[in-house]
Amino acid sequence: QVTLRAGAELDARQVNQYTLILRAACPGEDEVEEQLFVQVTAGQVLRCDTPFASAEGDVVQVLADVAPRTPLYAVLPQPLGGLTGFPSPSFLQFRLRNHNTPLTLTRRGLVLAPDNGFDPSKDTQTFRLEIEVMDRHGHNCSGAVRVEVLPSRRPRVTFPEPHRAVTVTEGIGPWEVVTQVHARGDNVRYAILAPVAPALFTIDEVTGEIRSTRRLEVIRAHLLIRAYNALHPDDHATATVNVTVQGTDRQAPRCVPAIFVSQVSETVSPGSTLVTLRCTDSTSTDRCLLYALEGPPSFRSHFCMEGPRLKVNTTLDYDSEAMDALGFQFTATIVVTVGGQPQQSTRVPVLVTVTPVNEFRPACPNGATFTVPETAAFGSVVGRVAGTDRDYPPDSLEYSLEGGSGPSQPFSIDRHTGEIHVVGPLDSQQQNSYRLVVRLTDTHNDLDLRKRQSRLCDVSVRLQAVPDQRPVCIPEVQELQITAGSPGSRQPVTRLVCHSNPDSAALTYTIVGGNEDGRFRLEGNTLVYFPSHRAEPRPFVLLVEVWGGSGARRRSSVVALVVRVTPRSTPVPPSTTTQHTTLQKEPLVITQTEAVWQPPAWFVAVLTISGVLLLATLGCTARNLLCSSWDVGEHSGGKEEQGHPHASSPVSVCQRGWVPCQGGRKSPVALSSLFYLSSTQEQFDGCAQDPRTGRDYLSNSVTRAQRWI
Repeated sequence: QVTLRAGAELDARQVNQYTLILRAACPGEDEVEEQLFVQVTAGQVLRCDTPFASAEGDVVQVLADVAPRTPLYAVLPQPLGGLTGFPSPSFLQFRLRNHNTPLTLTRRGLVLAPDNGFDPSKDTQTFRLEIEVMDRHGHNCSGAVRVEVLPSRRPRVTFPEPHRAVTVTEGIGPWEVVTQVHARGDNVRYAILAPVAPALFTIDEVTGEIRSTRRLEVIRAHLLIRAYNALHPDDHATATVNVTVQGTDRQAPRCVPAIFVSQVSETVSPGSTLVTLRCTDSTSTDRCLLYALEGPPSFRSHFCMEGPRLKVNTTLDYDSEAMDALGFQFTATIVVTVGGQPQQSTRVPVLVTVTPVNEFRPACPNGATFTVPETAAFGSVVGRVAGTDRDYPPDSLEYSLEGGSGPSQPFSIDRHTGEIHVVGPLDSQQQNSYRLVVRLTDTHNDLDLRKRQSRLCDVSVRLQAVPDQRPVCIPEVQELQITAGSPGSRQPVTRLVCHSNPDSAALTYTIVGGNEDGRFRLEGNTLVYFPSHRAEPRPFVLLVEVWGGSGARRRSSVVALVVRVTPRSTPVPPSTTTQHTTLQKEPLVITQTEAVWQPPAWFVAVLTISGVLLLATLGCTARNLLCSSWDVGEHSGGKEEQGHPHASSPVSVCQRGWVPCQGGRKSPVALSSLFYLSSTQEQFDGCAQDPRTGRDYLSNSVTRAQRWI
């Protein structure tokens, strides 16, 4: 019998055939040897993952507060663990070998938490599941899963006060808060367990407030309250609340007024009484009444109670940010309590509104001086007068200009912002500064709108002079040539391109010369020619004056236009006589003005004297240099005379160039074509420098003659 070795795995893709050699022998017979061929074919094999199929099994850790029937582990061919090598888990059967566990294994291989969840009160718990997997062909594999239940990290629901006793008086109306319970924990909700059908009380499941459902009478009630985690209902705690409703034979005090609403000026003095309450007890007994203030600290700091009188404690300053934050209103409650058991009290709501008083005059800004260019356009902003007022609301001012706007005061001021605008022409030559009187008037600073205060402020406006600039035309001189059209027609010639500063200034054009017969007209900046019956060519020299600016600041420039008009050609009848006509040319005169600088006489005198002194200094310097060179030549003259008989002859240099001596060495360049002696035409082929005097000289390598350069 041939069996497969334990633990062996066959893989047809690696080895699809095994050859086994079998030997057999009987006693007294020869040994027989045969071969057995085992072929391995590919097929589906059921295998389990290593963690699941190991002896220890796979491990899963969960918290004790996990919800009931939560999937904890999947025995499926997925990366999370389970089986591999099988296409679908629908053909698998999962069986739990051990049944001593609260966990559940589904038909699809899911391990679920217990139906009631884990017990969160216990420490770490461990559950082991041994699972067998089988396919429809009978192949199977098995493995184990160990589930470790860790203690929950969330806090438990607990009541810090598990027992509470509450006493209230009869007469409490429906839906009034009787008491409130509080439990620690996460996602806490509240419910009344007993009585099962409460008829007098209800509880808010979120806040834990216990309220009455109807008007309460003398009774004793015992409530059992449960607090639980909304996500984990098993996490819960209980508390008992005993409610005692006591009877009373008296009513609370009655006060007049029952509600106090008042307006108080901010200048009211401390110690003033705002209201005196008149309260009485229904029992007419000689019990004393106690008065107390309940409210925010701001109210109790500004007001106080002296018996039944509500008084002002400190100054009420309307002009402050703290008062603005309160909305200029104070709210509080006066609690009037009568002595005895049980105590009865009455509450009187109080609303006090502080009203403003116009206490201060507006203040002028410091150094209200503005500068505006005299070319400012209409509506330009000069500056803003920033007045101030200590009354609240801050800076609620109106601005007005004394004297209004006009030729003597070409400015206006915005009523609300205080901005000063230009509303008229400005000319620094006529007036370089203006003094404006601005009136500041406060508004909405007093309950009585008729109580307003004002102040006059001086504002200086200085005009910034703008240099005069004449219109600029490009080009200033034009030479044009046109052919005259038919008489009576309109013929445009050219269009002048001029501009001024500012660019918005309008320009006007006028012909001031050269248009004696009126054949040219200006339409805006366009020159138009109207032909006549004259047939001879004629040049016109037109002078056009261009004006810019307005009023006294108008400036002009002149443009010269040279227009040569050629008559249009007309048919000539045939003739045998040729007549030559020489047209006489009219002289063309163009006048162009150039700016010439004419310095004053003292400047010319100073410049002349400075030039003379400079020339004298240069002459003296040159004379000193020549004298020193002559002295050196005399000392070395004997040596030159020995070298050549014409030692004093001058040296001439060829016009082709000059080759200087370099460092006292003889130049390797042949200088025969460059240097000659004028008297004897002697040729020099060397150049050197005298080490004693530093002067350069020429030498002849054949005759050893030397000449100073």
